[in-house]
Order: sequence, then C-alpha cells, then structure tokens
Amino acid sequence: MTKQGIVLSLFGRSDVGTTRTNDEDSFVISDLSDSVPIHAMSSTVALRVNERGILVAVSDGMGGAHGGEVASSLVVGALHEGMSTVKASNAEAALRESVEAANLRVVETAQASGHEGMGATLTAVLFHGIYAYIAEIGDSRAYLLRSNRIVQLTRDQSYVQELIDSGSMTREQAEASDYKNVILQAMGLNPNISVPLNRISIRRHDRFLVCSDGLSGKLGDQEMMAIVLQSATLESACSALIALAVDHGSEDDITVVLAQVDGDGAPAMTEPERLSIETSKVFAPH
Repeated sequence: MTKQGIVLSLFGRSDVGTTRTNDEDSFVISDLSDSVPIHAMSSTVALRVNERGILVAVSDGMGGAHGGEVASSLVVGALHEGMSTVKASNAEAALRESVEAANLRVVETAQASGHEGMGATLTAVLFHGIYAYIAEIGDSRAYLLRSNRIVQLTRDQSYVQELIDSGSMTREQAEASDYKNVILQAMGLNPNISVPLNRISIRRHDRFLVCSDGLSGKLGDQEMMAIVLQSATLESACSALIALAVDHGSEDDITVVLAQVDGDGAPAMTEPERLSIETSKVFAPH
C-alpha cells in the first residue's frame, strides 16, 4: 500500500462584506513545489506536504484609494515568491526571510507608486514536515482546533493587546475600545520589522483556521469552533463563518482559510492534549 504522507485539505474564501465596494483582504494557498499559487477557490483542494512545504497566508490591507487592496495582494504574492525560491537553511529561516523580503517589496512599491502609507497585516502558516510554523505581522490571526478545543496561535500586535497584557484593560473592554483597530506593526510601513515566529507539532485531524479581523473581531473562539466542527465540509464552514460575522455586524472585509490535517504520515493523537498558549509542549516560541 502506498503511503499518503501528510495531506492537507484546504479551502479559503474572502468576502467584501456589506459596506465596501472593494476587497482589501487577500489570501494565498501554495504548494511550494508548484509555481501556481491559489488566490480564489470554488472547492476544497487536497495537497500533500512535500519537502518544500505548503504555505497558507492571509493579509488585510490598509491605506485607502485602493492602497490596501494593492498592499495585501502584494504581500501574499511576494511571500509566495520568496518561499518558492529562498534557499534558507531551514523552514523557520525561510519563512522569516520571506516575510522580511515581502515587507521590503511593499515599502519599495509604495514609494515608487505614490502610495506611501499603504500597508497590510500578514499571518502565514507554513506546513513543513510534522510542524506548522506561524508568522504574524499585525492582527490577523491563526487558530488551532484539536480534540474539541480551540487555541489562538498568534498574539495581536495591537495597542489594546498591550493594555490587556499589562492588566490595564480587560478583553471585554478591548472589544469596545475605540483603539481596538490600532496595530503596532504592519507590512510596508517600515523597512525594518520584527517577525514573531512560532512552531507547533501537528496531529492527525488538526484543523487550522487563518482569518482577518473581519471574522475574529465579531466571533468568539467558541462560536468559530462550533461552526467548524458542525459543518459537513470546509466550504460550508467558511460560508457559515462569514455569514455569522456579517450577521453580527461586521463592516470589514472577511477572509477565512481552513486547513485540515490527514494522511498516515501525520502523527496520531495518543491522548487528549491540553491546549494552552502558555504550554510550551504545544506552542513553542522561537
């Protein structure tokens, strides 16, 4: 019998929402051994994790006058290009170098095109071997769903998150704050960025959710998990997540990418693992 290795089922969708005329979000799904990235989908794809890996990324643009739309598209395009060509010593270094290079591409394009001030968030997940590497700039998020639990794998680089961490504000107060959309880092605003990068060991049947704040700003963790677990397909889960965010009053663009881990090469769960952002066994910062 031929072994499958690790196989990812993937689906993504971006929705302009109810108040905007252009979508400033972008996403990419990429088999890094293939030169054709995926930016829009009509059905789920299954990709085997190869020696170069599988890339999933979401970017939320900002800048007005189509600057945000340009920035987010440029971010995911440049990231895919970098990850497809970089010859770094390991997966972590490749992801970090590619994020930094994509940032410089946006800076240079903004200066050359007169779009100074345009920028974008970026949350990228690289599936390589038995690990998922997560990089983040801004406040788009990545979550892991495992054993009927959900954990946020990213930490918002935002003003209100700093206040939460210092104990000056509760999460409930942050949701109502006028400053909740103020982020401390963005792609394209500064040639020098700090790229937080983490690694997690994947397990068979894990589900990863990567999204812009059009979703995470309106739905709680438990709401998102319930929809994903109750949906028959990844497509229906994405549609239901977006529909509920709109129903909850989201006026922003909404982008969701879901990835499910399968295949005999993915390590099986031997016992339920406690998921906690503080537990280094599950979430190991580098």
